[in-house]
Amino acid sequence: MLSIHKFTFNPFQENTYLVFDDTGEAAIIDPGCHNNSERAELEDFITSHHLQPKLLLNTHCHIDHVLGNAWVKRKWNLDLWIHPYEAQVLKSVEVYAPNYGFHGYESATADKFLEEGGLITIGKESLKIIFVPGHAPGHVVFYHEKSGNCIGGDTLFRGSIGRTDLPGGDHDLLLSKIKSELFTLPESTIVYPGHGPETTIGFEKIHNPFVGERAIY
Repeated sequence: MLSIHKFTFNPFQENTYLVFDDTGEAAIIDPGCHNNSERAELEDFITSHHLQPKLLLNTHCHIDHVLGNAWVKRKWNLDLWIHPYEAQVLKSVEVYAPNYGFHGYESATADKFLEEGGLITIGKESLKIIFVPGHAPGHVVFYHEKSGNCIGGDTLFRGSIGRTDLPGGDHDLLLSKIKSELFTLPESTIVYPGHGPETTIGFEKIHNPFVGERAIY
């Protein structure tokens, strides 16, 4: 069985996810923890639940999703996995982090790269890597077919979509990929977004004002 625990970190109110199975093996996805109290919250949950972090994954590499990368890598001796198109996005955070008040930002480099259509294994469970660019050039989501759960990053939100006005963003591409890659998943699929509450594919197919049946063009 796959379990998903959400933490909401940093001034951007970013959702960091801890995904783990019955073996205790875990993946840390998009660690946005940037201060000691947030790091302690993540560490305490892992320790109290006797989990063993094995993977560090980024859906994409905007600042709010990578603030804890370096600390997580060092703390649990993990490799960082990103899509290759996100390497330059990750590198650019070093330059603009101070502009957002993160003067102590510690950069981290990718160690391994995620491949579209590939699988990430956590204990006995596997997550499919789905490529959904548009918000960021190398944005991926992680889909667990057995439980019908999807870690969606900043692609699809409850009643919204990821912004596309940042460097590398493409509005039309994001809309197209949501329809072709996410809306083809079962309607019962639960989407765990990078910000805000969970939603379902079925709800968004009807109600999302950007890509749903009631979309305003």
